[in-house]
Amino acid sequence: MGTTTSAGTTAPTAKLERWQRFRANRDKALAAGHGWLTLTSFQWLEDSPAAVELVPGLWSTRGSGSVEGAGARERTTAVLTAVPSDGLTLVETGETVDGTITEVLADEESLLWVQFGGPSGDRTVVELAMRGGRYAIRTRDAESPVFTEFAGVPTYPYNPEWEVTARFEPYPAPVEVPISTANPLVDGVHRTVGEVVFRLPGSPHEFRLQAEEEKLGALTVTFHDETNGDTTDDWRKVAAPRPRPNPDGSFTVVLDFNRAINYPSAFTPYGTCPMPVRNNSLDIRVEAGEKQPYPA
Repeated sequence: MGTTTSAGTTAPTAKLERWQRFRANRDKALAAGHGWLTLTSFQWLEDSPAAVELVPGLWSTRGSGSVEGAGARERTTAVLTAVPSDGLTLVETGETVDGTITEVLADEESLLWVQFGGPSGDRTVVELAMRGGRYAIRTRDAESPVFTEFAGVPTYPYNPEWEVTARFEPYPAPVEVPISTANPLVDGVHRTVGEVVFRLPGSPHEFRLQAEEEKLGALTVTFHDETNGDTTDDWRKVAAPRPRPNPDGSFTVVLDFNRAINYPSAFTPYGTCPMPVRNNSLDIRVEAGEKQPYPA
């Protein structure tokens, strides 16, 4: 039995209810229209205009001069040429694509660019993405079976023991660490802002994992553990609130592995999700959080 709070509930019950709300919101977000579960292709664009699979029109890239200023480089433009009979319209405005249109993205940026198909003309949305300095498109089909048959992500039961208090040791400045991604043709970078140091149930030693910073100072830790490839996907991530400063100048952060989630690449082969940095591996089974979405 947990400790009774001023609201008349037990702490474990309150935490369980918060976790249940987190899970409901997580499944709802995954089930959003044209989200990650609707991906049906990933295709690189070439220099010369060419047809691509699953999408009408002619697609290509071209250079458009150098970018001025420090770190100047050749700017690359994505190009689409289509006629009205192709049925392509702009996602943002609904305007029909008639002729040639272009778009420029920075690396790691994405844009839901054009759409087509279905009674409303928006069954399939085409995402333009810049990855590793190259343009690619991904199709997002609202009738993908992965999306239409989704019934929630399986998880381990909630266990309060997997919520741990960690020490956060910030770096003097962020360090960019080269990493691989779910797509072997796409390299990534982990912008490490510090390390979280903690212990886990069943382990006699401390762990030290590198973290990235998200909005409002929150942290994300991407990690391997011994359940990967068995009950969980090849890697997962866990978010943590902004570290709390202590009177002695140290920082404390809470890691709740019950909230460990899969990257989109667990649901689709068309993701370019970042893998953990080399040392972010836990030599125990973290039996908490999301499991494989499609058990063998």
